[in-house]
Amino acid sequence: MRNSAFTRFGAAQLRGELVKRRAKSETPSSLPARVGPKADEGEDAHGASDGRGLALRAMMPNAITAAALCAGLTGVRFAIEGQWAFAVLAVILAGLLDGVDGRIARLLNAQSRFGAELDSLADSLSFGMAPALILYMWSLQDLDRFGWFAALGFAICCALRLARFNARIDVEDQPHQSAGFLTGVPAPVGATLAFTPFYLWHETGMAIFRDPVVLAVWMSLIAILLISNMPTLSWAAIRPRRDIRLPLLAFAAIGFAAALLEPWWSLTALSLGYLALIPYALIKYAKIKRRRAAEAIS
Repeated sequence: MRNSAFTRFGAAQLRGELVKRRAKSETPSSLPARVGPKADEGEDAHGASDGRGLALRAMMPNAITAAALCAGLTGVRFAIEGQWAFAVLAVILAGLLDGVDGRIARLLNAQSRFGAELDSLADSLSFGMAPALILYMWSLQDLDRFGWFAALGFAICCALRLARFNARIDVEDQPHQSAGFLTGVPAPVGATLAFTPFYLWHETGMAIFRDPVVLAVWMSLIAILLISNMPTLSWAAIRPRRDIRLPLLAFAAIGFAAALLEPWWSLTALSLGYLALIPYALIKYAKIKRRRAAEAIS
């Protein structure tokens, strides 16, 4: 009688241990993995650690980022061969791909720490190193050491801009971002702006646009914009009014046609238009800052 009681008690304990072990083994797979910059490097968008591998949609944004990196580095190859137009267009293509990969990652819910780090590394190479080398081989090498310093300064400022972005990505108190602005000029935009003298030289043939002194000063100014703390417009935060949406669509269609027919003049217009919008961004952010201060006092 006593033995049977001990047997039932031991069986109950064994069942309890099995239930606990089963619960522990099932808990990690039932909890969603962290996504974005706080996720661990080994986690994918859904924390698939069951040995089944990554889903194709989780790999697609990283594949686009890798393609952007290939485009930027291929631009350096074209520059070595003296094919300047193809070199610049390769970096522009990298910028277009860079603008797509993050949106696709959010659309597919495939954000990961690995993707964020890969994107920053690709941006540093495609929009910092590649433009610096292309413009050095195109013009700055005629300025001897000072031309190389200008190229180095641009590449370093681009890397610093991306490092600052990564350092602040988990910080909740970001006044610019909360107001719909960016801090400084984004890396792809900085590369596009740095090539503006080439656009003008390609279309006009004027030697002043290829002058190494002019180009060195221009690249230094763009490098300062990259690491500046001033607010700049974020395209994602722009909300056009309903009464101008149709004219805006028509303008976008005309701009697309102009880019096909006159790509260099279109890129020049985009670059100069972006620079012209910087004072508008400063004024608009100042108004938002004053309104927030007034609301905090009241």
